[in-house]
Amino acid sequence: MMNVPTRPAVIKPAGPKIEDMKKKVIKLAGPKVIRVEAPERIDPPRRRPPPRQGGGYQGGGGGAGGGGGGGYGAGAGPSEGRSPRGGSTRRRPQGGAGVRPSSGGAGTGWSEADLAEREARLKQSGGYLQRRQNQMRSSAAASQSAAKVGGKVSIAEPFTIKDLSAATGVKGADIVKKLFMQGVLSNINSGIDSEKAQEIMIDWDIELEVVEAKGAEEQVAEQFAERDRKNEQARGPIVTILGHVDHGKTSLLDKIRKANVADGEAGGITQATSAFRVPVQTGSDEKFVTFIDTPGHEAFTAMRSRGANVTDIVVLVVAADDGVMPQTIESISHAKAAGVPIIVALNKIDKEQATDGNIQRIMGQLAEHGLNPVEWGGETEVIKTSATKDIGIQELLEILDLQAEILELKADYSGQAQGTVIEAKPEGGRGNVANILVQEGELKVGDFIVIGRAFGRVRDITDDHGKRIKTALPPVPVQISGINDLPDAGDKFYCVGSLKEAEKAAEQRRDRERLEHLAQPKVTLDSMFSQMANNELKEILVVLKADVQGSVDVLKSEIEKVSGDEVKVRVIHYAVGGITESDILLANASDAVIIGFNVIANSKGRTLAEAKRVEIRNYQVIYHIVEDMRKAAEGMLAPEIREEVLGHAEVREVFKVSKVGAIAGCYVTDGIVKRDAFIRVTRDGVVVENNRKLDQLKRFKDDAKEVRSNMECGMKVAGYDDIKQGDVIECYKSVEIARTLD
Repeated sequence: MMNVPTRPAVIKPAGPKIEDMKKKVIKLAGPKVIRVEAPERIDPPRRRPPPRQGGGYQGGGGGAGGGGGGGYGAGAGPSEGRSPRGGSTRRRPQGGAGVRPSSGGAGTGWSEADLAEREARLKQSGGYLQRRQNQMRSSAAASQSAAKVGGKVSIAEPFTIKDLSAATGVKGADIVKKLFMQGVLSNINSGIDSEKAQEIMIDWDIELEVVEAKGAEEQVAEQFAERDRKNEQARGPIVTILGHVDHGKTSLLDKIRKANVADGEAGGITQATSAFRVPVQTGSDEKFVTFIDTPGHEAFTAMRSRGANVTDIVVLVVAADDGVMPQTIESISHAKAAGVPIIVALNKIDKEQATDGNIQRIMGQLAEHGLNPVEWGGETEVIKTSATKDIGIQELLEILDLQAEILELKADYSGQAQGTVIEAKPEGGRGNVANILVQEGELKVGDFIVIGRAFGRVRDITDDHGKRIKTALPPVPVQISGINDLPDAGDKFYCVGSLKEAEKAAEQRRDRERLEHLAQPKVTLDSMFSQMANNELKEILVVLKADVQGSVDVLKSEIEKVSGDEVKVRVIHYAVGGITESDILLANASDAVIIGFNVIANSKGRTLAEAKRVEIRNYQVIYHIVEDMRKAAEGMLAPEIREEVLGHAEVREVFKVSKVGAIAGCYVTDGIVKRDAFIRVTRDGVVVENNRKLDQLKRFKDDAKEVRSNMECGMKVAGYDDIKQGDVIECYKSVEIARTLD
């Protein structure tokens, strides 16, 4: 039989039914209350005893006239001048004790001027702890008000619950509780998402604004932008000399400061931006004006723009015998972009070409570019000067002083210093030095300073005459040492509270520059080969060394501009200082040329360069470098091939010669037919054969090198016998024409 289970006849529950079960009462167990105690009783604090009739507080301990600690104030007897603890106190000013000197008024012994001076000194003498406490109090007050009444609160991302509580005034436990109710487990030190934080703060009517966290560099810059100007005073102007090359900018400045710098400039032009502080005698007063001399050649556009950005007044030098030139227009654009007033110095007024007609023409050119002279009813002062004859110099200085008074220039003469870098270079015995212009605050020896990518502690300060000084006030150009790296010309510098803060800001700048460098498109073998295959790109590699950082920046920019679609000039290494052995080894490995601007190689370097056959080119004028680079780049361009038609010949008869082929009897209709030139065969105006050579060219039975027009000849075209009567043979040659980058 099959294995079939036995099925029950009646189906019923296997266990007891719930309704049949008896309900049991569950007994709760827990702690038993034994007794209830009352809270501990704490006595209220004792009140201070009321003051005496004299107005002072009563001291503790001593009887009448006793010396054990009488009241201080206007008490009588030996207790006068004693503190509550028994110590001596200073005598109060007249007018009765208990009257605070700051209250002012009659009878206090303090004048209003004394009180104002005292308040200013107290405000200025605030230490770090006091400033920190004031900041904490103000932030706490703002947070409490935001937590109670709502409002808008800003916080930098990323932040924790503790940071959110400190910024808004909401208790951290309440924020943790809100997150727990939403299923998020956290503690006071946990991070919180910005959207979640904004959602939670809605319950307290707080509009949370999440901003990006500012780096150390931005924080330092913002701190100085919002500085408390405690000792603001009038300062002298910063004047920049701009204009076209060889219009006499440096000679004019030499006359003002009675120095001879133009003779020392290579090529007669200024190679770097420099600043000088000049005493100016206007009437009986002696004032100081800071002059910034900028290069005038077009290669120094970046330097010139930096000069225009730190200046208060621009003196535009225009030669009376030359007029407004391209660099003059460029200088006007820089000054207008900086938003500074322009004073025109019409220089070289003593030359024969400086006629009245020429001067009126130059004033018209100035008016075309928005500089309407005062003589024509405009607002631009045009001063006629001559650096060689000392004409108009004093008038120019008086106009500068008047313009400075109109501008009401001021600077903060206290607090930490800030300003701009003019130049930077390494110097033997001092290390990296930077020429800076102090614009705010007081610079002192020992200050912690951050300058762009560089930081350090100011080791020494020298003025523009090379004299060592301890402090520098605005606006003074000085040179400092003690920094670990060379900053770029135009960088801002700030004096900070600690070396760690300076290092953090400088490190952030270096990290940003590194990221920008890494963000550039990566050159791979595939991309390089495809680029060279498509464009047949040729490169001129350069190792660049110069004497100052500003020249390095400008030279690198100008050299790399000398490039085209087929030739590219690339600077593979650039630095400040002399040419070293490592530079020569790098140039040898890369097939590069070394360019030195105002620097040379040492004896070992020269020997190594001769052994490795590395070319070192030394220059003292920047535009000579640009010209040589342009010539080298144009020399690498493939020449342009053009066809020059020499003449035409008409086929009159065709002769078949065995073992030779078809001989064309031709008549030269125009030009000349040469044996070594190319020919093309045309039939009914259509080219049927091109780029052929002549095997034979005969005049009667004699071989000929060339046959001129209106003469008959015989031709044998190399490798072509299908020539017919009536064909026209064109004779031409290929000419190579040198190309330029323009």
